[in-house]
Amino acid sequence: MAGREDGNRQAGVGGADGSDWAQELLDHLRPNGRDVRRVVAWLADAVQGIVSLQDDTGRLLAGTRPPLDDHLVAGVAAGRIASAAWEGGGRHLRLVRVSYANPAAAGVLAVSRETPFDRRASDIVTHTVQVIELLLKAGETTAAGLRLEQATSDLRLAILQLLMVEDTVSARRVAAGLWPGLLDTDSAWVHVVEGNAEERDRLAGECIDVTGERALVVLCPAVDEHVIVVTPGEMEARELRTLIGRRPRTFIGGSARHSLARTATAYGQAVSALAVAHFRPDKAAVYAERTHPERLIDPKALREWTDRLLRPLDTLPHHTRAELLATTRLGLEFTAVSAAKVLGVSRNTVRARMERVETLLGTDFTDLTARAVVHLALNIQVSLAGTSADSGPTHPAAVPLRELIAGPAMRTWARDVLARLDQDTRDLRRTLRTWIAEGGNAERTAQTLGVHAQTVREHVRSAEPVLERQLLAGGSDLYEVVLAHLALGDLDEPALHRAKPGHPDSPVHG
Repeated sequence: MAGREDGNRQAGVGGADGSDWAQELLDHLRPNGRDVRRVVAWLADAVQGIVSLQDDTGRLLAGTRPPLDDHLVAGVAAGRIASAAWEGGGRHLRLVRVSYANPAAAGVLAVSRETPFDRRASDIVTHTVQVIELLLKAGETTAAGLRLEQATSDLRLAILQLLMVEDTVSARRVAAGLWPGLLDTDSAWVHVVEGNAEERDRLAGECIDVTGERALVVLCPAVDEHVIVVTPGEMEARELRTLIGRRPRTFIGGSARHSLARTATAYGQAVSALAVAHFRPDKAAVYAERTHPERLIDPKALREWTDRLLRPLDTLPHHTRAELLATTRLGLEFTAVSAAKVLGVSRNTVRARMERVETLLGTDFTDLTARAVVHLALNIQVSLAGTSADSGPTHPAAVPLRELIAGPAMRTWARDVLARLDQDTRDLRRTLRTWIAEGGNAERTAQTLGVHAQTVREHVRSAEPVLERQLLAGGSDLYEVVLAHLALGDLDEPALHRAKPGHPDSPVHG
């Protein structure tokens, strides 16, 4: 990188005392000018020569490398000599050791020019080395800080992923090292805060600040705009809401309070509430405690049915069973891709685990009715975890699904939900029923009904505000609507415990 040779430079030593270079050099320490490559370029211009900076491995970091003596460079880099000067071939060369933040390593600054180094040129080189060392050390400190932030963020995500698969013991153990007492609770809320993806790091930092690090704040691995916050304390949950008012285009959705083992369920509720928050003036919403179908079914019969449905998984080792169930809960609530990101595994792993559950239960998750029924059983199992079974008499015969969900309370609830669709002249109810029967596939639904696929999507989208439930996104809201159709007999029951001949995991009973 050669400097200008006209002897009337504008950027070097324009002052009468030749000291302008010092101010120019100091300018490179300003926040908007901290670039080692720019400093090296400036030095080449200031001394009208060729300048290079290489690291301790010989890799060129900046500038243009002049011809160098490798042994001399190695001696300077190793610290055997602090600097070296050499003259030959019509060139004058200076080598200066550049210290790193790590004292075990050092770089070498090489300056070559056609004229000898006078006092001014020597001073410029000496002070430039000091500036480069400051910039390199600042860069290393910044890089170390970023690495620490990334490691801390990864640790927070690892804790969340352990909670998602109900491994609360390991989650507490991991958290105890950096955040003592963070998970010393049996239950918590989950909030999802949404903002601009470009500002998510700052938003997460504000979440940490307002909760006083008494909450688990995680950058959502599935959605770039989301920050997930597990808030054990009620005060921290309230403080999160204060962020929203002062930030434009920022929303928050919160779950009901759940045990730590139900973090995945709480997360699904928070995402559902977040969708509602977009339509609220205060940009905040909490998961609505509306009437859920499982509360309208005989609890003892429901528990016996759940145990019977999930019994094929009881033969698995405890860890394997918990892993399959946790993955399936998330996989039924979200897409396989999103579930994989949240759990920290590949999408193929999620699909493989869900396929194994399909086989064990003898069902097919491409059937929305099967997904809804298994989702119901998984939720019941979690809600009953740790509670003792009713000591009363068991039902003389296993209650089939159609009887379980066809009681008066359940049918009344189902009629009330679906009757809301009857007010629309487009027959949204027929479209929705057919769409569910076709596995949520708009193209197949359109062929069955003889309409355009876009019409199907518009009908389903129009049904969402009427039913006050998300349908196209899948998950709990859709499964409740599916159960309402099943309760009224508007859909066929799904196939369950259907044996797959020759498959090692296939149930032995049909």
